[in-house]
Amino acid sequence: MSGNIETVAVKILDKELLISCPRSEMDGLQEAASYLDSKMREIRNSGKVIGAERIAIMAALNIAHEMLQGQSLDSPKNSSLLERIIGLNNKIAEISEGAK
Repeated sequence: MSGNIETVAVKILDKELLISCPRSEMDGLQEAASYLDSKMREIRNSGKVIGAERIAIMAALNIAHEMLQGQSLDSPKNSSLLERIIGLNNKIAEISEGAK
């Protein structure tokens, strides 16, 4: 089963992250990372939120809000997406803390 796992490089707010995921989910991961990056850039460019960790939290909240407006979080697909968003948010927070 581990032969199906790949390491994917994604760039979020000019920081490259290496994330392991099944080959079958690589495109989805890259799409999610690109979406998260665009949301974080919107927030950063607004100038109202400072700091990568706060920007990541605001982006996660905005994305979760979008999801809640569109569908129920009870569905397995949304739970998985929410877990991935939280995981990416945690990785970004770790990287931003390490850069200080």
